[in-house]
Amino acid sequence: MSKEIKKLDEQELKKVKEQQDKLNGLLVNIGVLESQKHSLLHQLAEENKVIEETKKELEEKYGAININLADGSFEDIEKESE
Repeated sequence: MSKEIKKLDEQELKKVKEQQDKLNGLLVNIGVLESQKHSLLHQLAEENKVIEETKKELEEKYGAININLADGSFEDIEKESE
């Protein structure tokens, strides 16, 4: 007793294969983007570390200040009275 093999017609199979290929391509692209995101997050963490080091150096030299990035001028940050 052999079972009859059922098949999609050519157009249906082509449609399903195209959809699966598109899905696979999207998943690959998402993987690439996630990898780039991961790398960028590491770069961001490193840059934040460098910024914090610079802030510390400037604070040791000038005290607590607000810097105007347009012209380099700065104002002292006044501590609030308790």
